[in-house]
Amino acid sequence: MLETLFFQHESQIIWTAIVVFLILLLRFTLKQSAKRIAKRDELNFVRTRLIFKYINVLVFFIAVFGLLLIWGVEIRELALVFSSVFAVLGLALFAIWSVLSNITSGIIMFFSFPYKLGDKIKIHDKDFPIEGIIEDIKAFQLHLRTDEDELVTYPNNLILQKPVTLLKKDALLDKPDYGDR
Repeated sequence: MLETLFFQHESQIIWTAIVVFLILLLRFTLKQSAKRIAKRDELNFVRTRLIFKYINVLVFFIAVFGLLLIWGVEIRELALVFSSVFAVLGLALFAIWSVLSNITSGIIMFFSFPYKLGDKIKIHDKDFPIEGIIEDIKAFQLHLRTDEDELVTYPNNLILQKPVTLLKKDALLDKPDYGDR
């Protein structure tokens, strides 16, 4: 019975194995590239792990799309399903566009943000100018520690829109250790 099943779907099984291998290779290559960029730019491992999650989601969708095509789902049907799903997601994300904007900004900041953890920066915001040391860069916001020892979270999408001045590199080395905050 298993042998009959194999011979009935021999080409799909072989193509599935090829796609799985290529997907794993793609995932490995993308993660190695992200690791190299993180190492070159001396980025925090937590930020790198966040990019790994995004890579996993991207590779998962590519794998599902490829496997559905191999196993006989018509492109027209697949396009209908994906367009419906993306329409619903688009409406949902439009309702919470700032979340998507902050995630996108977080990805951009991973690859091209000129400041690192420990740098003291000044954000020139006319409504809320702030000066502090970068403690962490999350998916949605930047954590800044002010001279008054206040923790300020600043949205990633705004940090890319405002002028920022680097006041001091590695300013955390000058601050006393307050333990876990």
